[in-house]
Formats: sequence, C-alpha cells, structure tokens
Amino acid sequence: MSRVLSGLQPVALWQHFEELNAVPRASKKEERVIAFIRSFAEGLGLDHTVDKVGNVIVRKPATAGMEDRKTVVLQSHLDMVHQQNAGTNFNFDTQGIQMYVDGDWVKAKGTTLGADNGIGVAAIMSILAATDIPHPPLEALFTIDEETGMTGALGLEGGLLKGSILLNLDTEEDTELTIGCAGGLDITAKATYTAVPVSGSDALQISVKGLTGGHSGGDIHLGRGNANKIMNRVLYEMAKSNELEIASIDGGSLRNAIPRESAAVIVCKDAAAFTEAFNLIAAQIRNEYLHTDPAISITATMTEKPASVLPADFARLLLQGIYACPNGIYRMSPDIPGLVQSSNNVARVLVKDGQCSIQCLTRSSVNSEKQDLANAIFAALGISGASITADNGYPGWEPRPGSEIVSLMSSLYEELFGGKAHVNAVHAGLECGILGTNYPDMQMISFGPNITGAHSPDERVQISSVQKFWKYFLETLKRIPKQ
Repeated sequence: MSRVLSGLQPVALWQHFEELNAVPRASKKEERVIAFIRSFAEGLGLDHTVDKVGNVIVRKPATAGMEDRKTVVLQSHLDMVHQQNAGTNFNFDTQGIQMYVDGDWVKAKGTTLGADNGIGVAAIMSILAATDIPHPPLEALFTIDEETGMTGALGLEGGLLKGSILLNLDTEEDTELTIGCAGGLDITAKATYTAVPVSGSDALQISVKGLTGGHSGGDIHLGRGNANKIMNRVLYEMAKSNELEIASIDGGSLRNAIPRESAAVIVCKDAAAFTEAFNLIAAQIRNEYLHTDPAISITATMTEKPASVLPADFARLLLQGIYACPNGIYRMSPDIPGLVQSSNNVARVLVKDGQCSIQCLTRSSVNSEKQDLANAIFAALGISGASITADNGYPGWEPRPGSEIVSLMSSLYEELFGGKAHVNAVHAGLECGILGTNYPDMQMISFGPNITGAHSPDERVQISSVQKFWKYFLETLKRIPKQ
C-alpha cells in the first residue's frame, strides 16, 4: 500500500495507524479488525485470545530487568465512528480511510479519521512489536463497540486480566490526565401512525446542514447547534402560522455524535407565502449560531409532492414532544469547575412510512441525576404517545486522585514538560468505569494526544502532540513500580 504518513515520527506508530486505517472497523462490524489484530499478534508470536464478545487480549512478557514490575494493561478500542460529509463519495464497508497531512495535522478526506481511538491502538501495536523499548509485563486489551454501547467493555469477564494498572489511551488533549468520566444511557422513543392523504398543493424539502457537530459528550458544552432540534423548531414555528403537513423527517445519525444534518418533506397550501415566513425564521437561527456553526444552512426547496403525510394530531404532539425534550447541558458539576455533570443529545429522528423513532444519549457522572434526566426525557417524548425504552446503561468512573499511577504520571508530566498536567474527570464516556466493575482494585488512568473534531468529518490529530504523547507513554512504562 502507498503510505502518506511515511515521513512522520514516530515511524512505527504512524505505520501501524496507516495499516489499521486500511481496515473497515465500524462499531458492531469489527470482524475484519479483530482478524487484523489476531494476525498481528500471531506474526509476533505473542500469546493472544479473543473473548466471547470479541475483545482481543494480547500478552507480552516484560523486557529484561523489568520482570519484577507490576503488570500493566494497555487499553484502546478497535471501532471508530463512521461519519462523512454530504456529497462525499465513500463506502466505509469497503474502503480504507483516505488520509493526508496538512501542516502539523493528519486529516481525512471528507470522513472521520479514526484517530479516536486508532492512535491508541497503533501506539499499543508499536509497543507490542518493539524489541528495543523497556516495559513491564503487558496485557494489551483491544475492546470492541465502544462507540455505540460499550458492549465490549460490558462483556469483558472478571479474571481474564491479571494486571494491576490500566493505561487507557483514549483521551484527546495532551495536557489532560483523565481519572473519571460520566456514565450513559440510550433512550429510544418509538411510535407508529397511519398516514393520511395530502390536502395541500405545494411540497418542499426543508434542509438543515453545515453544522459543526462533534462529540456528544466532549463537545456538548460548546453550545453547537443540534440539527434535530433546529429542524423541529423550524417545523413548530411554521406550523403555527401555516397549514403545514409533514411527510417525513430524517435527521442525525449516531447517538454519540451531535447531529449535523436533518431533512424533512412538508406540504403547504402556498409555497410563496411559506417561503417568506420560513426565510425570516431561518435568518434568526443562523444569526444565533453565527459563532458556533458558521457554515449552517437552512433552506426550503420545491420537491415532488408525497402521496401521504402524518395525521395532524400526531404531527402536532410529535413536534411538541421533541421541542420539550432536554438537549445539551442539563447540569454543570457543582464540585469540579467547568465540568458538565449531566447532558442529553437528541441524536436521531426518523419519521417515515408509518414509523417514528427518536434516539437520545443521556450522560451523567451522578447516577441519580442520570435517572432524573431520563425521567424528563420520558415525560417529554411521551407526549406523542410513543413507547419509550432505556437500554445499554453503563456506570461512570469514580476518580481516585491519590492512586499510585496518578501520582506517578502527574509528577512525570511536570518533569518532562515543565508544567502541570490537568488531572480531571470528563463528561465523555470512557470504558474505565465499566471495566472497573469487574476489576475494582485496578488503578486506571487515561491520556492521549490532541485530537479535535472527533465523531465528525473535521476530525484531525496533531503530529507534534503524538510525538509528545509517545515520549510520555514510553517514559511511563519505564517507571512502572515494582510488584
């Protein structure tokens, strides 16, 4: 394969990242990447197993002189978020990620890059393949399906791992040492309706696109627009002064991505009058999101008239329910300045052909507050008469700031880089909280290089930061304490 990253340092890490990114690895479609990691381990002659859910565990003995150190688990997830820009011709099921170098950054051409968490996977692969890097006994844990349910971490049985320290390589700022995170809950509302004949004469497609998007945990505090909420607002406002009929709504994609696009087909009696009022609302919204979503586009264009539409009462209650549904920050932490404690992402709205589905991802580092927020969502979406379920709940990760590994890595960061690391908890979900349920005595910490735009086609990873991360990673392994 031709290599576009061959001139970058550290050579081994970028080589493994490029090889990994040639393998399609969507969440819940990890068969090929599992086989890739197994083949990699076999080629090195390392002991490895695949557990019952698909997690891959690779073991490597300590290098000479470090046999008496504590066993360390190196952990990253194999799957990546698949997102692409409208108009990008790309098939995630068959194509490898098309990367390029732009100054100090590695980016992808119109798609997510997979640096989340591919850089972590590549770093672990580099350690496993190296013959000249000192390290303690290692267990490399490559989990599956982190992005759409964390089922890999949830399915990992107790007793498979022997390590006492876990280094998670899934943090996206190189000044951060993450020692806690929020838990999450998938909430889904479903309803059916019997479509009715169209009465209006003019059909239009409403489009909301060009939003910045991003990670529904890590970026939720930035106030970026949610395409599903914006679309609902437009339809709600237009329905107040127009005889509006809704044929379909299709917005968002994955639960953990802030929705960037939504499309709806509506019918009205007078397209000219509708468009005049619509343009006023669209202009107001564009002005509100001028700084967070400068490329936002809200348009209405004539389209073919549909055969049927939603019943008026169902459409009215649906718009009310989505309008009332909490989205974004629910509560900030009263204990940790700047930390989002609870939030919700109205991630996916699909209304078509008699079926209605609304998907949310609810997060909180306080379990009781997570349930309170879930109750609010149930109450809002229940307005339409939908059946609502909550699934795939996972616990948060309680910080242990006084642990041995936190103290070691905090002092090491200051020694290497001349400043203090930001030791914190994050609102994004990390697998450490789940893994800790079966390994409660394991010390855990998460760190990584600068990655921006995760879960969106704007995702990029900083080359100089990867070099910093690599230096820090190698020095940490050298200083793991004795058993």
